[in-house]
Amino acid sequence: MADIASNRLLTARRQFFDDGTAPKGLVPELILRSWQRCAGLGLSESAKLDLEPMTAQALHEACQKYEDLRRVCIPELKALYADAHATGSIVILTAPDGLILETLGSADFLDKASRVALRPGVPWSENTTGTNAIGTAMIEGRAIEVRGSEHFFQPHRVLSCSAVPIIDPFGKIAGIMDLSGAASVHHMHALGMVRMAVDQIEHRLFDREFPGCVVMRVHRDASLLGSVREGILVFDGERLTAANIYGLSQLGLLRGDIGRRSFEELFDAKLNDINSSRLLHDAKGNALTIRCDTPPAPRILMPAKLPPRTHVTPGNLEPIFDRIIENELERAKRVLTAGMPVLLQGETGTGKEVFARELHRRYAKSGAPFVAVNCAGLPESLIESELFGYEEGAFTGARRQGARGLLRAADGGVLFLDEIGDMPLALQARLLRVLQEREVTPLGGGRAVKVDFALISATHCNLSETVARGEFRSDLFFRLAHYIVALPALRAHASRRELIGRIWKSATAGLSITMDEETLEILCAYDWPGNLRQLTSTLRTLIALAGGSGRIERADLPEALLKQPHAAASASKGHEGMATLAGITEQAIRTAIESTNGNMAAAARKLGVSRSTLYRNLS
Repeated sequence: MADIASNRLLTARRQFFDDGTAPKGLVPELILRSWQRCAGLGLSESAKLDLEPMTAQALHEACQKYEDLRRVCIPELKALYADAHATGSIVILTAPDGLILETLGSADFLDKASRVALRPGVPWSENTTGTNAIGTAMIEGRAIEVRGSEHFFQPHRVLSCSAVPIIDPFGKIAGIMDLSGAASVHHMHALGMVRMAVDQIEHRLFDREFPGCVVMRVHRDASLLGSVREGILVFDGERLTAANIYGLSQLGLLRGDIGRRSFEELFDAKLNDINSSRLLHDAKGNALTIRCDTPPAPRILMPAKLPPRTHVTPGNLEPIFDRIIENELERAKRVLTAGMPVLLQGETGTGKEVFARELHRRYAKSGAPFVAVNCAGLPESLIESELFGYEEGAFTGARRQGARGLLRAADGGVLFLDEIGDMPLALQARLLRVLQEREVTPLGGGRAVKVDFALISATHCNLSETVARGEFRSDLFFRLAHYIVALPALRAHASRRELIGRIWKSATAGLSITMDEETLEILCAYDWPGNLRQLTSTLRTLIALAGGSGRIERADLPEALLKQPHAAASASKGHEGMATLAGITEQAIRTAIESTNGNMAAAARKLGVSRSTLYRNLS
């Protein structure tokens, strides 16, 4: 049987790599899909791989970033270690993007694995290492085995790997756990062992607090309540805000339903009417046993009149549309009307989405959709199906009726692609085809559907530099960048005092709140690394502290603002010659930001730190 399977695989590789035909029925469909994705990226199966791990410092920072994940996974890594050692295999934990964080197991195989870059600090996504259990599980969003020559690159045929995504309570991939060994050894129960370990980890992730939420344990088999296979559903008010895979499967839901479904959609009951433990029927009439960790709070009759809410709303951002921005809005509107796309560039927090929504309001007809997609916020494994939609049965877990997709949802209105610079290269080609042909083909086949939408893209990075580094397609860049609007950082506004004064006046309209001159001076002198988003959140906090009436003074300001040189000088003239380590660090960061024209990613690279470290030291 092994010889027959080996011959089928060799035939499949010959058909795909030599003849350029799809070997239908000779390899699993998901392996074939992965080969096709890799070929579409321009990878060559015979290429000599030279994957160097990141520096020790960079790996240390990555491990710190994912410390919570590592801590919750260590018990299961160690539990698998004994089996991995006995079978000459290794256990691997990766970050959500496939970066290897930990490896444990057989010393002999660890050495062999390192020769094919299966070691900490190396990214094992499909983009870099072709078809492999880690990268392919990340894209497919499901457990997967990749054995021997099923790997895309020839050097990896010595491996047999089993990987399972670790799904967090909110339906996102938190990491990947993998068990890898020699392809010459048949690892019969490897995938099942990894699946059991991941079940334990995912169950443990729900040990965290969910303040103000109702946590329900559910299952059709009451004996499984309390086990790692129990379903867990978390409701914030009526909204389903978190769930594990067993909770979703009990109700026939997908991870994409988290955050989108209400209690009354799912159950034939009202949330406030259930007890801590009882039998409940879902919307289809199926009986489920439930247990509530946090019983629903009783309904409280609210007074007829509520006190006025005193916080800054999104409407208070309107003053950012000064004369320069107003001019850009009108020019951008003319570009959209002519059927060409607009690209917004600016640091995080400069108001790119606010600009896009205002542009939509001025451009589109009443009721026309505005569909915003955060390309950095969607997992790589979901972004393709979310954008393009899919047909029934397109992949494991697909909804029975398929899904329309966000591109089709924007038909007749405006599509806003935020953080477009973070879109995976493989999807950039598909998006380019949609923009050229103005039609969308859903995953799983089906006929192409014509679409007509205005396109606004946004990014915090300089896309032309990203293109030069080979991280973004030049043809897509030129398709998006017909008209570029550069939104200035708050510190770059020539009339920062006037701008802050206008936002403050609008934010406090109708409220009896005043601010003394010294406090206003500190606000105006601060360079606001988080830009308008940081400013408005600070103003919200100050108004909440004032309680709708009162006076805001220097002592009410956040500590970060008082650390500014001007604030320290006004507090004490006697320390002018002294410099703290924190001050030196902050000054070095600000100098780097200025030298890169506010490009936070470039500043982080210049300093040799991660972007998260940069923001942490500025907060």
